[in-house]
Amino acid sequence: MMSSSAANSEKASVLFVCLGNICRSTMAEGVFRSIVKDKSSPYYNLIDKVDSCGTGGYHTGDEPDERTMSTLADNGITNYKHGARKLRDSDFRDFDYIFAMDTANLMDLERWKERSKKPIKAKVMLFGEFSGTGRKEVVQDPYYIGLEAFEKAFEQCKRFSTNFLEQTFPDAN
Repeated sequence: MMSSSAANSEKASVLFVCLGNICRSTMAEGVFRSIVKDKSSPYYNLIDKVDSCGTGGYHTGDEPDERTMSTLADNGITNYKHGARKLRDSDFRDFDYIFAMDTANLMDLERWKERSKKPIKAKVMLFGEFSGTGRKEVVQDPYYIGLEAFEKAFEQCKRFSTNFLEQTFPDAN
């Protein structure tokens, strides 16, 4: 985590990763972006870049799943746009934090990182480390489950985002 003095002088960048980049990682990006890009947020000037991607390129160029978009809209996030993309080697150098949505994504990220021939800047971790419950949580893939799972993913992304920001930038509040 960034120290509070580093947090005051440097802006952080955050990347969210799932498998296909149309459900969970886009949900997390939309939620996180809505928090840090709100001018009334104490975190407004602390985050530089927010993005999401998938470890697989199955949906490259596609918009987020319509259930992701409707869940975001139902929670007041109506200005989110994204085209799915696959993880790149450069992401490990371009972002300070890379958050995996589940343990399979985390293992994929760790393997990708190990194969990298260039220095790595990003801290790679499970997003659910910021659950606030004392245990790590995963954001289950809602794609085949249904709308209720998208709503649960939204709740988790909101909670994890808030906890990450509070712990990483304690002087912001």
